[in-house]
Amino acid sequence: MKFSEIEEAQWEELSPYLDTCLLPITGMTSAVKPYEATEWLERLRDVMDLIEIPFKGRVVTYPAWHYYSDIAQLEADLYKWCSSARSMGFRYVVIATADKELNIECSAVDLCFKPTQAGDIPSKNDVSDAIRALWSGQTATIS
Repeated sequence: MKFSEIEEAQWEELSPYLDTCLLPITGMTSAVKPYEATEWLERLRDVMDLIEIPFKGRVVTYPAWHYYSDIAQLEADLYKWCSSARSMGFRYVVIATADKELNIECSAVDLCFKPTQAGDIPSKNDVSDAIRALWSGQTATIS
């Protein structure tokens, strides 16, 4: 469910069921040519589809962060953002990125999905298993 699909009057009723937020991070570090931006966004969409489609009734997708310049600052900003999301009632924070090189070390992020070093998106089964493990309190990992 996209953030824009939730109206103020619905939030109190829906929030007990929407315990997971998805934060897309495109991963661009500088301006790119238009066709390159399209490629980045298509990769991000492909990773997000593995989460949004099968878990539509439980996951809220927030607006994407497209650019960052410093990984340490990104991690600090993510920590603050995740803390804020948890204070609104989200129990889990899942990151999806188009950047296979982006290695996020943030204790407030529960899962991070990204393309493999070869550029392939994670498998549908791996994503599903990791999210279900997270929700059941098991250690969730994605390879």
